[in-house]
Amino acid sequence: MVATPAHLRRSAAALGNDEVLRIRNDFPILQQHVNGKPLVYLDSGATSQNPLSVLEAEQEFYEQRNSAVHRGAHHLAVEATEVFENARETVADFIGAEWDELIWTSNATEGLNLLTYSFLNASLPGATPDAARFALAPGDELVVTEMEHHANLIPWQELAARTGAILKFIPIDDAGALDLEAAAGIIGPRTRILAFTHASNVLGTINPVAALVGLARSAGALVVLDACQSVPHLPLDVKALDVDFAVFSGHKMLAPTGIGALYGRSELLNAMPPFLTGGSMITTVTMERAGFLPSPQRFEAGTQRISQAVALAAAVNYLTETGIDRIHAWEVELGQRLVQGLGSIPGIRVLGPAAGEERIGLAAFDVAGVHAHDVGQFLDSRGIAVRVGHHCAQPLHRRLGLTATTRASTYLYNTTDDVDAFLNAVSDVRAYFQA
Repeated sequence: MVATPAHLRRSAAALGNDEVLRIRNDFPILQQHVNGKPLVYLDSGATSQNPLSVLEAEQEFYEQRNSAVHRGAHHLAVEATEVFENARETVADFIGAEWDELIWTSNATEGLNLLTYSFLNASLPGATPDAARFALAPGDELVVTEMEHHANLIPWQELAARTGAILKFIPIDDAGALDLEAAAGIIGPRTRILAFTHASNVLGTINPVAALVGLARSAGALVVLDACQSVPHLPLDVKALDVDFAVFSGHKMLAPTGIGALYGRSELLNAMPPFLTGGSMITTVTMERAGFLPSPQRFEAGTQRISQAVALAAAVNYLTETGIDRIHAWEVELGQRLVQGLGSIPGIRVLGPAAGEERIGLAAFDVAGVHAHDVGQFLDSRGIAVRVGHHCAQPLHRRLGLTATTRASTYLYNTTDDVDAFLNAVSDVRAYFQA
């Protein structure tokens, strides 16, 4: 039986406005005004803001412990290594993984590329026998979904092109939900990898992980989970989800940019050929060949993102102390407030699950007769920060007959007043542009 991580064993009572107002005091950037208006930040789906404890953790590392890790016997090197590896344990525990199953990356995109290049290396002549299980041959199949972020699509496109594998995708219906009946027909004996997003960065949909993993397991396929929009916002246990790999980015969960992680089952990571090679990931080196360390150092060549990892651990501690289940419950309320409010404004089309249906705390929408970039600039004039464009999901937008949308995304520091200010501004958009 898999033990439940400590951060999942809490009451699910949602945060409230009063508590959120106290939380906001921990975020210096939220205290400013934009265009003469108090900043309403609704773009956390792209990049979240940083609390003081995270900023201070990174600064403290540089002020007191800055040194290379795993490479020295002097005091600073030992301390740097200790806090670096403690950070790994903290982040691994947050997602229910073991410390050696967490690989530091720059972001989720690098994590996905690490996987695809490793599988490519396994497919080349000279790969070790252990790597044979990851080798791809012409006719093998890779399966993604029609709602994927480009980061979980293009690397698989490239891997298919270089190995002769066939890339297939699970379609969505007109409401944006995955067609599971179609998925059952697409995932089959030649399927080697199923890669899909846990929560859509455009639709807000939380995908049925258990059903998709079940289909993959029946085909003997590996499962790769894009958890960028789930790890920051809802309780997650990679062991309970039974996925083989998962990726996420620190900058979406209160940490600095330049740090992310790849989770992988230890037995898989230790069989995979490395993606990057060089110092710090070797056992012995001769002029002819090298031997590689086990995970995680196997995939961490060169000088690592030490201060960023320490800061990510501080972000995880902040989320844990606040209660990730409570954050999720609060964002569910804000997400429903967004969808219901947008749905009441004439000329607005909201993508994803309807009001009352499960979603994360974001909403992407189209305003009839007004381009998304114009909507974004209008909202910015009111001090409201949102995302505009195709959100790195062109195929999804194309399937829904759109080229771009406006997206509002919430986090633990947003209040109902933030959402209401946003809705009031959106209600004025069409009149302003005479649409």
